[in-house]
Amino acid sequence: MKRLWLTAALGGVLILGTVAFVGGQGEQDAEAAASATTVEAASQPIQFPHNTHAGQFQIDCQYCHFSAERSVDAGIPPVESCMGCHRVVQGRNNPEEVAKVVEHYNAGTPIPWRRIYKVSDHVRFPHLRHVNAGVDCQTCHGQVQEMGVLEAVAPEARDLKMGWCISCHVEQNASRDCTVCHY
Repeated sequence: MKRLWLTAALGGVLILGTVAFVGGQGEQDAEAAASATTVEAASQPIQFPHNTHAGQFQIDCQYCHFSAERSVDAGIPPVESCMGCHRVVQGRNNPEEVAKVVEHYNAGTPIPWRRIYKVSDHVRFPHLRHVNAGVDCQTCHGQVQEMGVLEAVAPEARDLKMGWCISCHVEQNASRDCTVCHY
């Protein structure tokens, strides 16, 4: 009888310890997410005006975000993509920003762009499926061609949560199978 009681007590302590540990991890995750949001909201290292590039000069999103049609990730533009034009174009409105691009290029260092759009870690957003299905970038990212420097998620994307995605899948008659996004 004593042995059974001792086993039950130890089991209870282990369960409570596990619950406390997991609960503490949730708090740490919440704190990390809050600080990540703060970091992500900081300004970009180069003030890249989307309204000039995508709007005025009508450069296609996929020129910079080169892998959107063939990868789950859209791709972060390498400095070489910027230099494709800025070897010739000095940037009449923002020459100091173009000078930063040239500095990175000459140093052989990537531009440390700050990520703006990020879904939860347990979600996969395959850009290639959306691009190949004819979904415009503006559907999720807003009217980027009218925006200056991107420093926050566009209002069109709301909170990048599941309900927003499901609503779009319902409207577009796209699959709502869990494994489409959770794999």
